[in-house]
This record gives sequence, structure tokens and C-alpha cells, in this order.
Amino acid sequence: MSEFKTLFSFLLVAIILQSPLRLIAQEQQEGKYVIRLDKPKQVIWGLGVEVQNDAIGSGNSGLPDKVVAIPHDLIRSERKRFYKDLLKGFRYCRLAMGLYFRGLDTSGRYMEERYPNQLSDLKEMITKSGMEGISMEYWSPAPYWKSTNSYLGGTLKSDKPEFLDAFGDALSADIRYITKSGIKVSMWGLQNEPSIGSVETLTLGTAPQSYSHCYYEPDLYFKTFKAVAPKINQLIPKSLIMVDSWNGNSGDIGKLIQKDTSALKYVGAWVYHRIGSNSDQIRKESPIYTSNTFGRPVYQNEFEYQKPTNDSLCINTAQNIMNWFTFANSPTWFWLHALKPTYNVEASGYCLGFWRPEDDNNYTNHSSIKKRHWDYNPDNFNAIAGFLKYMPWNSQRYEVDEPVIRNDNRIMAFKTPKGKLAFVLTNRSQTPFSFDVSTGLNKKFKGVRYSPAVRNEPIGMKKGKDITTTLQPLSIEFWVEQ
Repeated sequence: MSEFKTLFSFLLVAIILQSPLRLIAQEQQEGKYVIRLDKPKQVIWGLGVEVQNDAIGSGNSGLPDKVVAIPHDLIRSERKRFYKDLLKGFRYCRLAMGLYFRGLDTSGRYMEERYPNQLSDLKEMITKSGMEGISMEYWSPAPYWKSTNSYLGGTLKSDKPEFLDAFGDALSADIRYITKSGIKVSMWGLQNEPSIGSVETLTLGTAPQSYSHCYYEPDLYFKTFKAVAPKINQLIPKSLIMVDSWNGNSGDIGKLIQKDTSALKYVGAWVYHRIGSNSDQIRKESPIYTSNTFGRPVYQNEFEYQKPTNDSLCINTAQNIMNWFTFANSPTWFWLHALKPTYNVEASGYCLGFWRPEDDNNYTNHSSIKKRHWDYNPDNFNAIAGFLKYMPWNSQRYEVDEPVIRNDNRIMAFKTPKGKLAFVLTNRSQTPFSFDVSTGLNKKFKGVRYSPAVRNEPIGMKKGKDITTTLQPLSIEFWVEQ
């Protein structure tokens, strides 16, 4: 009988070990983390977002004459909701000069409004949403200065000193035109993606030179920057001048400027594009971002997906933000578009929300959105919303000890300007993951959850120096000191 009991017990244990409950327990992982309140890191200025302030063709093909723009297209109540519910928390509005701001004077030298009240609409949006100002960057200078005499394709007509001097005066005039409307220029850039010869390879469109662009050989960019940057700095001395919206401090353009102290002194930041990148890439490339910076910050100012978004990409976006801050010590991070039109095929991967223009009568897509109204794109917006709500401008990051750095489970800690500690956690995997976090503070923390399906969902309070929480698959949690 005893032998039978022994055999039965052995079989029972074997069955339990192979049961689904046991397998789930085996799959669930955990990690221990220590927030180092003795190791403050960079101040995080706040996030940025681009706004489609004029029309672009579906798939980024062409520059339509019709006006399809935000906030222009929204009815008054939808404008207010847009400012309050989606834009609130952003600090910078990226304005694409020569693309979404592309009206011209009769000479073709200077940019101005293309439709009535364009600048007053932009000013209203910035003011009502609480933004600081614009990140003013050229997709193309005005056609007069281009080899193609067009916003599309080509390069500058000349690199002669007298030409570049006049060109710098024209770019300064563009700044004065915008700032006289009461819009602050917080950041300024000579050219978006200057080393790309043709933009068609980066878009969903098929037309060559399908949207505004200007190509700069590294030496031409260097010469132009040397001629133009002093004028920009004299005009807006408190604004940050960025280089070069592609490969920052590690590209050929950056390396040329680094060798010339008279040019280097005007560089306010080195800027990258790592469009749609896996968040792991930022960690792996961190030595590139943190070397040869000459004391300037490094950040990316365009992130989106060149394909429809999905639930996994939602968490990847949150981790992308965290990894730029954690591994590149970046002070800011930019998403591409706030809203995109319902009939643009690139919209899903590009936007935080969709709006239906007046001329879109096809309700097979986004059937619930009425004309001149907007709605969220949750896979993208829910990834960012927690940072906008719980990480005020000028929060300061703190180092976190991670015995094991996990690609799918990230952590970042910061203090608000009022001194309140907060930390954000992610689980990009398909199994639960437990974080055991030593906060160093015997305080009470409020938890909220974000995911592709939920936004700002309360998950309770925890108190003590050690906080343990288990994140469900594809979720983000913020824990904020009370």
C-alpha cells in the first residue's frame, strides 16, 4: 500500500508540473531594479509633435492645391477637444517649412501663408494647447534658391559666398514673417534629411520626388550652415539650432562641422531619424549617440511607422521614448503627426489620430468619424499619452540599476519639477512580467495602466520603499508618488 501511495504521489507531482498553471508560472518572469536617487541624469525638456498644416497627397505623393490642414479643417468644438485632449503636454510643434508651410511671395524667394489665417490658426493651436513654440525646419527652401526652381527635388543653385549670404537673409526673413504673428521659434533646422538624394524611397508613394525636399552634399551643407547659422543665431539667439535631422553627430555632415570651431559653436543639438525603429536598436547604437557630441545633446525628431500600426508597435513606441532618454541621454523626443486625413494611406503608421476632411465621402474607412471631426489612433497615442500626462516639462531622469537589461521589459525613473518621483515600466512580451522596484522612498505611489486597449486606467495604490507590480503582456504602467 505504501508503495502505491508513493507511486500515486509521484504521478500527481508529475501531472502538476506539466499542468497549464505550472507552465504559466514558469513562463512568468521577474526582475529587480533600484532607482538611484543619488544619480540624477539629464533634464527632459518635453515631447514634440508635427502637425500637417497643409495638404500632402496620399502616400506622400504630390502637393495638392486644395487645403487639407489642421487645425483649419476642424469645427470649433473639435478644435478645442484636439487642443485639450490630444496636444496637451507636448512642448514643441514641428513645422515643415516648404511642405506644410509653403505659400510664396511673387519672387519665389520667401515663404508666406498659402491660405487665409494659416498662421493665426497655428498660433491658436499652440496657445490653446499650451505648447511653447515651433521647431522650424525646412523640407525645402523656397523655389528661387533651388536648382529645380521647385519645392520638389534638386539642391541649392550655388555655393558661392554671395549666394549663400543672400540665402541666409531669406531664411531670416521667413523667421521674421512667422514670429511677427506671435509664434515662438524654439528650434530651427536648415534641412530635414539633407543627405537623402531622393525622397521617393522613403515613402509609400510611387512618384519621383513625391514631396518637398532638397539634397545637400556634405560640403554644401557645411558651407551653407557656416554662412546661415550666424544670421539665425543673431536673429533668435535663445533658440536651438539643430544638425542634421538624419545622422546627427555621427554623419558626414556632423563630422565636417565638428572640425570647424567657427561652425561648431552654433550647433545646439545633434539630431537623428530612426524612423519606426525597434527600441532595441537605440540601446545597441548608444555609443554612437554619446560620443563626439562636443557637449551638445542628441535626440531624434521624427518617429513613425512606414506600415500600419499594431498592438506590439504600441509598446515599442513607449520603449523607444524610454531608450532614447535612458541610453542616449536625450532631452526630448518627437512623434511625426498629430492627426492625418482619413483618406491618406500612410495615416495609420504616421498619426496619433485621424480627421475626416470635408471632401472625404468614403466612410468605409473610419466610419464613425464625421466630416471635420477627429478620433484617436490608440496604438500610437496610447503609447505616448502617459508621458504627456505624468512627465511634465523639465522633469529630471534618474539612473536605475538593472542587473539584466531586457529588451522587452524597460524601466525609466524621473522626478517632476515639483520633486515627485515617478517611474514607467513596459512589457512588450506575450507573457506577464513582474518588476520589483526599490524606490528609496517610503511613499505612496498611484499606478495607472496604458495599452493598445486602455488609456490612464487606475490600477491602485502601493506604499513602501519596495514596489512590486506584474505587468500583463503588451502593457505600460506609470507609478507616481502621491
